[in-house]
Amino acid sequence: MQQYDRNNIFARIIRGEIPCHKVYEDAQTLAFMDVMPQARGHVLVIPKCEAVELTDVPQDYLIAVFSAAKKIIGAQRKVLHRDGIVQLQLSGEQAGQSVFHYHIHLIPGHIHELGKHESVAADQAQLAQLAAQLRAELA
Repeated sequence: MQQYDRNNIFARIIRGEIPCHKVYEDAQTLAFMDVMPQARGHVLVIPKCEAVELTDVPQDYLIAVFSAAKKIIGAQRKVLHRDGIVQLQLSGEQAGQSVFHYHIHLIPGHIHELGKHESVAADQAQLAQLAAQLRAELA
């Protein structure tokens, strides 16, 4: 089992040390655009607690993560005009997890249309614009 690293990129994003294109935030969760998206509109939802994988996440944070994901999926469908949203969670290095802070990927599109995980960086201006559109839909 992977130990939690308080300096992982998501922990640093939560603390405001690294910027992100925020889509949604509440007391227990943060959702932001994936900077290496598998498809346009790829959003990550994370709990604001120290957790590497699902079994580490306290129950109230799990409820908050899935509640946030549900809202974001609705916004993705409206803004991106896509019914299909791949909901993906990789748990452990052998499963492909590369940031060891629990997170859910919400990826608009069909599974066969997706690009390779962490292969191409997105245009930052396009991410900022899309994050703003999603935030507006959530408001």
